[in-house]
Amino acid sequence: MLQSLAQFIEEGGPFMKVNIVTSVVAVAIIVERIIVLAFRLNLNAGPFMEQVQKLLQSGNVDRAVKLCGAAPKAALSRVIRAGLVRANQGEQEVSRALEEAVLEVSPLISRRIAALFSIANVATLLGLIGTITGLIGTFKSLGAASPEMKQAMLSKGISEAMNNTAFGLTIAVVCIVAHLLLTSKAKAMVEDVEYNALRLENLLSRRGAGEAGSVEAAG
Repeated sequence: MLQSLAQFIEEGGPFMKVNIVTSVVAVAIIVERIIVLAFRLNLNAGPFMEQVQKLLQSGNVDRAVKLCGAAPKAALSRVIRAGLVRANQGEQEVSRALEEAVLEVSPLISRRIAALFSIANVATLLGLIGTITGLIGTFKSLGAASPEMKQAMLSKGISEAMNNTAFGLTIAVVCIVAHLLLTSKAKAMVEDVEYNALRLENLLSRRGAGEAGSVEAAG
């Protein structure tokens, strides 16, 4: 298989090597985004928010902040922590802190995903250029070639052209599929963070209202 791949690349000519660089960049972005979205920034929101809610209901804001510190890189825990550390500063401060945190983590979630669509277009165009240059070189050489050599040269030129087209389109398809999947995952993560930020804001608002009611009743 490796020998066939090496032959495929060699037959593709110089633009095949340019597309190899493009494919390496694309794979690096895809792998990095999978690691970030699936592990580094990801957090199981349901159990996490249940623990936060229980701690807030029992008045343990500090413990809720420490809970967020257990996953300091996760997008949701960073946003929730930003709201919790201002829990005693009023609803407006909490709202501002949550909004700022959401705006801070959202670009981290969607970073570099849009580049995959551009790489897909570049790979397609590079494959097309390789196809055209391969055919141009072949037809220029055919004019000066002997009749017995024309068949071999034509076969080589068509092989170079088709290999470039196939490789460029393969890279483009992989990039577009990855772009669709990663975009969907990133959008879901951002929506999850925004929803739980609003949920925390409401929890803290009800907690503040409950404390104020207890003070009035005591008075």
